[in-house]
Order: sequence, then structure tokens, then C-alpha cells
Amino acid sequence: MGGESATGWAPTWALGRAILLTGLLLIAGVLLGRVDLVVLATPFALGTAYGLRRRPSATPQVWLTTDDGHLVEGGEVRSVISVGNPESTGYDLAVVRTRVSPWLRGTRLAFGGVRLDLGAGRGVDRPLVTSVPSQEVVDVTVEGTARRWGRHPVGPAGARAAAGGGLLMSRIAVVEPELVRVYPRTDPFDAVEAMPRAAGLVGAHHSRRPGEGGELAGVRVFAPGDRLRRIDWRVSLRARKLHVAATLSDRDAEVVVLLDLLAEAGRSGGIEGAASVLDTTVRAAAAISEHYLHRGDRVSLLEYGPSARRLRPASGRRQYLTVLEWLLDVHAEPSPHEPYDQVFGPHLLSSDALVVVLTPLLDERSAQMLARLAGSGRFVVAVDTLPTGLTPPATQGWDEVAYRLWSLDRDTMIRQLREHGVPVVQWAGAGSLDEVLRDVARLATAPRVGAR
Repeated sequence: MGGESATGWAPTWALGRAILLTGLLLIAGVLLGRVDLVVLATPFALGTAYGLRRRPSATPQVWLTTDDGHLVEGGEVRSVISVGNPESTGYDLAVVRTRVSPWLRGTRLAFGGVRLDLGAGRGVDRPLVTSVPSQEVVDVTVEGTARRWGRHPVGPAGARAAAGGGLLMSRIAVVEPELVRVYPRTDPFDAVEAMPRAAGLVGAHHSRRPGEGGELAGVRVFAPGDRLRRIDWRVSLRARKLHVAATLSDRDAEVVVLLDLLAEAGRSGGIEGAASVLDTTVRAAAAISEHYLHRGDRVSLLEYGPSARRLRPASGRRQYLTVLEWLLDVHAEPSPHEPYDQVFGPHLLSSDALVVVLTPLLDERSAQMLARLAGSGRFVVAVDTLPTGLTPPATQGWDEVAYRLWSLDRDTMIRQLREHGVPVVQWAGAGSLDEVLRDVARLATAPRVGAR
């Protein structure tokens, strides 16, 4: 049929057939002199005129709203598509269609008191038909479960209405998609209080420097400036000289979480399935950051990849929310080029910081980066994020042999890193870094060879 009018409404094929049939019957009745044909054409003419008696002038309006709360993996997502009718006449029907991210599975739709379960398919793109009375708004609710972290789109959503008994159809009203922020679920993580070097003024870690803390360092002779409440009267009476209890200061530490994004391996199955390298990296970074930020430490994040994004060190609840927001934009970027030293290098990291590197060790450049950091005097801990059950695709006979050779080469790389003083541990949630942090803290406080 013809194109849309200035009001945004166009005739449908039903209107064209009605006009064509009415015209043919009238012409045949006049040419053949048959009144019955004219009578037969009358209902079609009256029905078309009655359907077009009140033509709408405004197209339907569409709005898309989503819950903007703190949504974590496994949480419920709820979006509402609203279709409004600004006309004084109701629409015969409205066809609503929307796209939903494939990571929002188990999607359910609710409208007009009816709930429709679409199952666990990957994504939704189905037309829904509903009626919209005059000057009213009908809501279509889209519900689902967030299966993976990231920014997932809901939409674009569009609606098209029919009026005049199906003789007129409006143009499609489209609304831009809304991004639903799904934060990574933090795996249970806890670590010992041992830190290699605490450099702040206040905090929860016991340093090796004397100060006003809660850790007893020994008993010494009273000196000017010591507080009277620190006097140990038992030792003083026995030694006949004032002695005070010496304590170690409690200080905070800086933790740098470095994300190796040069390679990706494995297939993500969401919150209930297998985890890829990127999933393990993001969830481990969130768990480590949450642990140390809740202890009052300063945490910063850094990407090892072409983009080399960096999050400045800070502490507190606000930094934790910033970390979660920062992690939503993490993605693997394979690149043949070495990250620039002026963008990423040891000079950008504090000499007192604990550097936790989350890496799958799939690229030799990652191992070289770890060796450079350890050679610069930084306290480095490498966390292996490669999935344990990763198997090669069995397409040819040499795949298994090649995979075994690659595994042996990777094991050799890990042994060489440990010889360079870089401990490598597999990520396993709580307790993953306990033994390693104790060793690093012990090495940091050990006397250096040749020191006077």
C-alpha cells in the first residue's frame, strides 16, 4: 500500500482489499445493470467508512525502564516496557517487540495479568500483542536472571499499533536500549594479616616499626617522651629502673591488583557454569579488592594489555564501588605488540606495594613482565587463573600431543618464575594467598646479605 502520512499512520493491505473489492462490485453493478452487486458492495463501503470515521493522529509512545540497583550475578533483573496511547480512541492492538541480552536467561514476560515463561533460551526477541485503551499506558514486564557480570542490554524495544479495525497501521516507535549493570559475585576470600611492608600511618597490619599499636615488641628502658601508662612496673621494680612496654605500630598497606588481559581461554557458562579465564580474573579481583578495602588498605587496579587502564589507589566503601564499576569494562585484548613501558612499568608502582598479578600465563610476555617486577624489588604474587579442567578440542590426532607439549612448556615457565622469586599459586578462593603472603612477609623482614 501507500506510504505513511504526515501523522505517522499508513493504510494496511486490509484497507486496500476493501477499497478494491468495493470498487469492483460497484463498477460491475453499473456496467451489468445488476442491483444485487451494488447491494453486495454496500457493507464493504459502510464498514470501511465506519472504521475510518475517527482516524488517529498520534503514534504510540514507548518507554523502557530498568531497575538501577546493586545487581550481582545470580540476581533478578526486571525491566518494564511501557506503551502509551495519547489518542482519545483506543488502539485495536499493539505489537511490542524487544531484544534481551543472552546472559539474562530464564526470561519471563508479564502483561495484562498474563505471565509468559520463555524458558532458558539465549536471549528474547518475540512479538507480544496487547490492546491499549484510549489515553492509557500498558506495561510489559521483562524479568530474568543475570547469569554473568557485565553491562547487558535490554532493548531496543519497539511498538506498532493498529487502529480503525485493522485498516491503519502506525509507524514503529523505537526506544534505545538500556544497559543493565551486573556486578561480579565475589568469591569467598580471606587472607592472613601478614603483609610484606606496611607504609601508611594507620591501619590494621602489624608493621616492624615501633609506634602506638597493639602488638607487643618487648620491654625497654624508659626514655623521654614515653607515656606513663606504658610503664611495666613488674620489670621496673625488679630492675630498679623504669622500663616501658614497646609496641609495634599498626599501618595500612597498598595492594595493586594487576589483570593480565593478553589472552582468554575457556568458555564462560555464567554463574552456574564453567568459568573462563576472564571470569576467574574479574571475580578474583573483586574478592581481593573487597577483602583489603574492608581492612582499611589502599587498593588500585591496573590492566596489562593494549588499553592499560588504571584505577588510582584509594580506600573505603567508595573505592570498592568504583572497583566494581571499573571491572565491568574489562575485556581480553590479544595484541602482538608489547605494552609500552611509559604506560605500564615498575616505575608506576609503589615500592612498598603488594602486587597481586592475576594471569593465565598463556603468553611469554606475561612471564617477562612478572620477572621485571620481581627484579625491580616489588613484592609480587602471581595468581594462576587458567581453568583446571581445560581440554583441547579433539579434532585431529596431534592435538593431544601438542597440548601435552604446551603444558610441559608452561610448567617450565612457572618453575622459572619461582626461581626468580615470583610465587605462583592457583586461585581457589579463601586461603589462596595465605602461605604465599607469609613467605613474602618473612622475606621482606629478613636481613639482607651484606647489610651492616
